Amino acid sequence: MEKSEEEKIVIVGGGICGLATALALHRKGVESIVLEKSEKLRATGACIIMQPNGWRALHQLGIASKLRQTALPIQSGHYITVKDGKHTDLPVGNGGECRCLRRSDLMKTLAEELPPNTVRLGCKVVSIKVDANTSAYSILHLHDGTMLMPRVIIGCDGVNSVVASIVGLNSSRHFSTCAIRGVTHYQTLHPFGTAFYLFDKDGVRLGLLPINHNDVYWFLTRKLTSTDSMVSKDQRLIRESTVEAIKGFPNHITEMINNSDVDSLHLTDQMRYRAPWDLLRTKFCKGTVTLAGDALHAMAPFLAQGGSASLEDAVVLARCLSQNMGIALDPTGMKAARAALDQYAKERKMRVFWLSLETFVVGTMHDTSALLVRGLCIITLIILFRDKIANTRYDCGRL
Repeated sequence: MEKSEEEKIVIVGGGICGLATALALHRKGVESIVLEKSEKLRATGACIIMQPNGWRALHQLGIASKLRQTALPIQSGHYITVKDGKHTDLPVGNGGECRCLRRSDLMKTLAEELPPNTVRLGCKVVSIKVDANTSAYSILHLHDGTMLMPRVIIGCDGVNSVVASIVGLNSSRHFSTCAIRGVTHYQTLHPFGTAFYLFDKDGVRLGLLPINHNDVYWFLTRKLTSTDSMVSKDQRLIRESTVEAIKGFPNHITEMINNSDVDSLHLTDQMRYRAPWDLLRTKFCKGTVTLAGDALHAMAPFLAQGGSASLEDAVVLARCLSQNMGIALDPTGMKAARAALDQYAKERKMRVFWLSLETFVVGTMHDTSALLVRGLCIITLIILFRDKIANTRYDCGRL
């Protein structure tokens, strides 16, 4: 039996961005609900590298100090070419704060700060209807027959977003590279201190960052193979394939992989991204429906900016909505909602475009079929993006 409910703001997706957006709205006194299709909150992937711009957003959300207690500051970086053992210093966070957080810690902290019943688990969105009449509410149909009629729908439903197709964004694309991630626990202190290490050999890159004094997060990128889809389903095969990929690496790195927590291993065989030109020509919103996080700017992990950019989205979106919700002579709230989303899209468009463009350049570095497009992108970056390439300096502003 169908039932209808009116809500002011509905957030589709209970990942990092969805929870952060709900918390940002809560901090501004704006109610929302989060619809998560899973039966429990899940943190896909072991850890997230939080760069200075992400910490500024966490500070605005009021949870930075709590999360700092869970992770060490990364104070230096080292790039090592395995064949000749050459060491080069790597800048970390452009002098700002950088830490490696467990995704589960971030998700738990966000969720604990929300009012009771904000997150509704086991709620799968079946369809969304955006009425051509701009004074009418959009309609969300859920799998159990419930219809929700919110003033605003925010799609935080990830790289395969259902909401993105409503807004008009093309499907995300994927690089010819795969990523493997994991965590290794050391019974005694690990040997990496507070440094980030990146090892490189024949197109295989392995990076590692300490989480605390006993746990290390590591990631590996290499060319995609025909067996990766099958390997991704078995965590023991993931570990075996990783050991095979790092033949010739230092012994202590091989030991780190062999001793990794099997349950933490994850292989992404399709690293998806949103084409920068799609972001440039799309408005980000349709009526009172918009996007945030990976649903908007899926960018693969090459810049370690996906999580930080999602937190920026949350802060900016909540600020825009709270500033516009008080428009006078607007009994339905639709005029205010459209004004807020237009403001959000205007403020975020170039930011996410530049991040996505830089991701595309890095992600296609070894893809010969993209040489021409990449060359044009690099020229664009040099001419127009000189002082903005240091994307960690970005400040999302006050909530």
